[in-house]
Amino acid sequence: MDKKYALTYDIGTTGVKTCVFELSEKITLLGAASQGYELYVFPDGGAEQNPDEWWEAMCDTTKVALEKASVSADMINGISFCSQAQGLVLVDKNGKFVRRAMSYMDQRAKEELKKGIAHGPQIAGANIPKLLKSLQITGAVAASVKDPVWKYKWVEAHEPEKFKNAYKWLDVKDYLITRMTGNFNMTRDSAFATLLYDIRKGKNCWSKEMTDMLGVKFEHMPEIKECTDKIGELSEKAAEDLHLVPGIAVFGGGSDSSLIGVGAGSVEMGDTHIYSGTSGWVGTVVDKSIVDASAMIAAIVGADPGKYIYFAELETAGKCLEWAKDHLCLDEVGIYLKKEKVTDSYEAEYTSLYDYMSEVIDKVPAGANGVVFTPWLHGNRCPFEDPNSRGMFFNLSLETGKSELLRAVIEGVCMHLRWFLEAQEKKVKTSQKIRFVGGGALSSVTCQILADITGKTVETVDSPQNVGAVGAAVIVACGLGVIGSVGEAKKLIPVIKTYQPQLSNKPVYDKQYEVFKNLYKSNKANFAALNG
Repeated sequence: MDKKYALTYDIGTTGVKTCVFELSEKITLLGAASQGYELYVFPDGGAEQNPDEWWEAMCDTTKVALEKASVSADMINGISFCSQAQGLVLVDKNGKFVRRAMSYMDQRAKEELKKGIAHGPQIAGANIPKLLKSLQITGAVAASVKDPVWKYKWVEAHEPEKFKNAYKWLDVKDYLITRMTGNFNMTRDSAFATLLYDIRKGKNCWSKEMTDMLGVKFEHMPEIKECTDKIGELSEKAAEDLHLVPGIAVFGGGSDSSLIGVGAGSVEMGDTHIYSGTSGWVGTVVDKSIVDASAMIAAIVGADPGKYIYFAELETAGKCLEWAKDHLCLDEVGIYLKKEKVTDSYEAEYTSLYDYMSEVIDKVPAGANGVVFTPWLHGNRCPFEDPNSRGMFFNLSLETGKSELLRAVIEGVCMHLRWFLEAQEKKVKTSQKIRFVGGGALSSVTCQILADITGKTVETVDSPQNVGAVGAAVIVACGLGVIGSVGEAKKLIPVIKTYQPQLSNKPVYDKQYEVFKNLYKSNKANFAALNG
């Protein structure tokens, strides 16, 4: 097979990671570079980003990534994206943004949400007739203040002059593709995330009924493309900025939620993957729209035409371990005789503090000597939705130490992921072999704990923290004809290591899991009293 080269941009909330991949019998990362940018947060719940800062970070990192990869600009065959989603970028007819981008985190549009859908008789915070119509047409409902349609309505209400200049509504990566090619498009997964996309139609189609119901100008919606479609070619101006050559094919790409499973190689019907980064989720590939309103699980449109991802999300997964690192491992109270970071010692055998934490955790028996942790540090949405819920350590004793607390944090996250799997099983069959990706999959200790708690065989891939970028590389591979479809991605993404459940740990985990699930029910009123 002839080698081809892909350039991908992973556009996150805090920065971009730019990667150069070789596409042959497998996808190989050759070089990467990262650069941060600002998230502008306001007291009223606003969260914005400057699209020029995204572009500047892309320009700076492209040159560095190419140098690290020892690949020249004229060798790049295709460009694609894995991106944060549900942002709002309103652009004029020249493709220039009319105001800063509103992040998916923006929560200013409370009044717009109330006027638009959160009034009258309600289920799950949405007006019943509008909810039923939305579920029928889009497979979901815009019932959260974070949903982009309410950001759109907020701009219309509060910034009418800027809104008047808007020509098209784009998501983050779609804006960047417009800047590269001059074409105004939105990929199908991004279109679905607006909750204005008609999933019933055989072709990519906006719902006029939904735009009318929610007060969106139909002409603001761009043409919908598949994730694997070639949107256009890199313009001379964009090529000059990015240190590339004009004419490179630019493909649609996708959001992190639709491409991380692809980068994991979890692409065939019934395949299940688990992601543990800052947040976490369980996703299973299905062939139709499925909603379980009681468990807050829904199928989102995937990158592969005709396939969906049945998706259950945890707000804080790896973030829980980061919290433990900062507040348990790095003693901030000041009660110590000597403070020295493990990684500062010349005799340190560890590449990071997380490696050392993994070794500490591995010395504690399964079940953390009876301690149970709940990972709801920023509320929870699935299988119960409650922004008031919080994390806790349950069943401490005089013998409990920080080592038990650390293990309990990992076990608590894994127990919640098991809860997701069981909730999904009510509607679909999850796979016995699970692809586990994200930063959490870098720890063999965490991988084994996940296998033991879920009873599933856990598989990991190379560079699991980069799977979003790998998913974008798969898009390029499809677009260039290296593979015939996204569904063939598994052959490019081999399993590196496999973890089988240790049956000896099953009794203790089964017992603690039942306690874990009861902790929310037993404390729901307490959470409301303290945090409501």
